[in-house]
Amino acid sequence: MTINLKDKVVLITGASSGFGGDAARLFAAQGAHVILVARRLERLQDAVERIQAAGGNAMAVPVDVNNRADIQNMVQKVIEIYGHIDILFNNAGFGRLNWFDELEPVHDIQTQVNVNLTGLMQVTHAVLPGMIARRRGHIINISSVAGWIAVPMYTVYAATKYGVRGFTDALRREVSTLGIHVSGIYPGPAHTEFGQNSRPSSSTSNFKLPEWSFLTSEYVASKVVQVALRPRRNLILPWWFRSVLWADALLPGGVDWFVKHYFVQKYRRNSS
Repeated sequence: MTINLKDKVVLITGASSGFGGDAARLFAAQGAHVILVARRLERLQDAVERIQAAGGNAMAVPVDVNNRADIQNMVQKVIEIYGHIDILFNNAGFGRLNWFDELEPVHDIQTQVNVNLTGLMQVTHAVLPGMIARRRGHIINISSVAGWIAVPMYTVYAATKYGVRGFTDALRREVSTLGIHVSGIYPGPAHTEFGQNSRPSSSTSNFKLPEWSFLTSEYVASKVVQVALRPRRNLILPWWFRSVLWADALLPGGVDWFVKHYFVQKYRRNSS
């Protein structure tokens, strides 16, 4: 069954760029009313103007998902204007690429947890009661393939994304009888601002994944819209990454050996 997105109210966090920005444009093209949420108001307003120029319906609300009061005020404002929220796309997040012992305790560790995991939960907590009252809604959470397979230098990021996966699965089972869908999307590497903001150290900046392994932001955003049209439990992108997850689940010792000999020893040696 395909859901008609026309006139649906879609709230998107982390909407100033990347998956969120592209998803806002694609949802608006489907006729949805899109609320773009992020900290950077100027970027949000630019995105809203582009959507409106293309004939779409959008509004911008600056919010720090670290701030519970910000979240509550934002949800209240949206309810006052639109009456309800049909779809929540939890997309806000960032990562830090470095050895764990070199991460800064507050900005690199605590803030990552606050934004990627706690903030996502708090936004969901604020939106969910309205969906329960209406007995309908869809919550779509962006995690990462790092939520299935943990890799060196993404220790905290992987921890938050594993947390998002656990939260998504548990919440789906809680609300499945209430007419509410909960979906997890797990993309691999993609061309977004994420890489620019990951702040690799000089010792790890030489590590680069092959270009062919990268997804485009618009491709991932299009898959988000597809999940909204036809809800499903989870979606791993690209499809072939399932074989990597399978290997990690069934042959963890082999994966550990491979990572140790072909990754960690090389880059740790270069950093010493």
